[in-house]
Amino acid sequence: MPNVKSAKKRVKVAAKKNLRNRVVKSGVRTAVKKFDAAVAADPANAAAVLNATTSAIDKAAAKGVMHKNAANRKKARLAKRLNKATA
Repeated sequence: MPNVKSAKKRVKVAAKKNLRNRVVKSGVRTAVKKFDAAVAADPANAAAVLNATTSAIDKAAAKGVMHKNAANRKKARLAKRLNKATA
């Protein structure tokens, strides 16, 4: 346990940020799973789900939870998967 007042605050702040980051990452993972299910069920209507998933990924990148290049790579792979399924 920290003894210094500033160290105690850093523990609190880190815990709060960790919780927020976990919530955002979990939301992205859930969106990707929904997209995968939509592609498997009906690839023709999966484009709408891709928009929602892309939005979730962009929000995570904007908040700094995910690096912008990692977000772009993930979005590109999802779009590629959709194009492959519809072709």
